[in-house]
Order: sequence, then C-alpha cells, then structure tokens
Amino acid sequence: MSVTVELYGLEVPGAHGVEAAERQTPQTFLYDLRLEVPDAAASDRLEDTVDYREVVRCVQEVSGGRQFQLLEAMAAAVAEDLVGRFVCDWERVRVLMPAVQL
Repeated sequence: MSVTVELYGLEVPGAHGVEAAERQTPQTFLYDLRLEVPDAAASDRLEDTVDYREVVRCVQEVSGGRQFQLLEAMAAAVAEDLVGRFVCDWERVRVLMPAVQL
C-alpha cells in the first residue's frame, strides 16, 4: 500500500525573479506538493508520518532563506530540503508565479 498526500495552493511570499525589481518587492508564489509517505501513516498517529506543518515551514524557510532567479532552482531547492528532512518515498514540487512581471 502507498499513501500519497498532496498540498495544493500553498501561498508563500518571496522576492525572487530574474529582474532586479522582482527581487526587491515580495510577491506570492504558489506551491503544489505531492509526497508519498510511509505505509505506517495508516496508523493515524502523527509520529508515523510526515507533519505537514513542518513541510510548510520547510518551504517557507527555503523561500525566505535566499533569493532565486529561476523557479526551477527554487523548486529544486525545496525538493532537496524536503528529501533531507522528511521520510518519504518520493515527492513532487511545483512552483507557480501568478503575477509574472514583463
């Protein structure tokens, strides 16, 4: 059995982008996360699975910890941090930038 949990539309502010103006004014980035968690999660005990409050904190820390020019680099950094912190068989990170500045 595998258990997949998805967090969609997680809003995290950040000052990221290629243009200097994007890095000066924070904007909202949307994250969609998909984690395959241990089968033990079916026990209904928090200690047997991933605490999603901590997952949200992880994304916030990565976004707030440095500036990224590319969404791809930001998504990769979040994915790397998730793998390093949590026990999950795999994850998928998608980042959306709703207010693209031209």
